[in-house]
Amino acid sequence: MEITLKSGEVSAKITSTGAELKSLKVGNRELMWSADPAFWGKTSPLLFPMIGTLKDGKTLINGSEYKITKHGFARDLELTPEDFSSTSAMFSLTQSDYTKAMFPFDFRFTVRYTLKADGLTVTYRVHNTSNSDMPFCIGAHPAFACQIGDHLLFEKNETLDTVAIDTECLRTSQMIPVLRENNVITITKNIFDNDALIFNGMKSSYITLGSDSHNRKIKFDFGDCPYLGIWAKPGASYVCLEPWWGVNDSHEKKDDFSQKDAIQSVGAGKTYTCYWQAEIIE
Repeated sequence: MEITLKSGEVSAKITSTGAELKSLKVGNRELMWSADPAFWGKTSPLLFPMIGTLKDGKTLINGSEYKITKHGFARDLELTPEDFSSTSAMFSLTQSDYTKAMFPFDFRFTVRYTLKADGLTVTYRVHNTSNSDMPFCIGAHPAFACQIGDHLLFEKNETLDTVAIDTECLRTSQMIPVLRENNVITITKNIFDNDALIFNGMKSSYITLGSDSHNRKIKFDFGDCPYLGIWAKPGASYVCLEPWWGVNDSHEKKDDFSQKDAIQSVGAGKTYTCYWQAEIIE
């Protein structure tokens, strides 16, 4: 099922499969990646309850071994559309035998899209209906259309390194300098040859995607995420801005899923909330 939202000249389309944002337009101008399968056939997959991959493909939860698929299962499942209007739509997911084989918790997970005349806010809520604390990761992966030579500007000057990723998609101990008291990253043909840029410790709360060839900008508010991923297939005409409440595994083995770096946790009967926002500046 696909739902269309509209506010003034701005429109958005979301599919119930993975509650994935498929389109964000101003008039007839598409701001999202075209999902060309020759490069990458997604536009904005939802990462829950895992980000990236697990070391050795498995983890321990409460002493038992589980295998959680890359980036989690939410992006591949049908979420239930509910409580929607012309400018807002919410999608929900609850546990099933399929999810509990990977992630042994009861939960209600919702994604709400709220469209305004100047952009889009996406709010995630993780409600723990289990009787114990529930560790989890959650992340966004929206791909915005861009060209080689476009640039990303952090709100503030930053000194940031990216962690190197190996062929198993695991973080290594190697840190590569990216910014030194500067705020501009230029998108080049080879910037993502070694996979995503993965940052933490940002002073900024937003990053702006802009171009020298036009005046339109996207101001991307990544909230309070501990990690920010920036990624594209090398040479493709998009860039993913990825707020992560969690991070992919490193080679350091953790005894339990709850001990993963940047893992989030919500108590029994409690709700965890986070968001991202894309403001369109003309």
